[in-house]
Amino acid sequence: MLRIKRLGDVVGKMVYTSDGDHFGEIQEVNLVDNKIDGWKIKVGSGLMNLLGGARGVVIPHQFVKAIGDVFIVNRASLPLREEEEPQAETITLSEESEDLI
Repeated sequence: MLRIKRLGDVVGKMVYTSDGDHFGEIQEVNLVDNKIDGWKIKVGSGLMNLLGGARGVVIPHQFVKAIGDVFIVNRASLPLREEEEPQAETITLSEESEDLI
């Protein structure tokens, strides 16, 4: 279980993924029945394009792996869109073009 003494102390902390990539910083905490439900994270500018231009995300508390000087969140839980890889074009030769070879 992750222990936090004061919620005000964690606002503004840097957030990193489990792979070690900088993700953003904590902006707010979502509480439900006096329990932490999720964390609102302001996304760093480098990842905005992978999030479709979103400036922030809410990560459920269950996906936070560690809280200390920084937050570590499970990368698999993040709604990141993978960059599309360029696809190679396929060219088929017709019977007419075979005569030219």
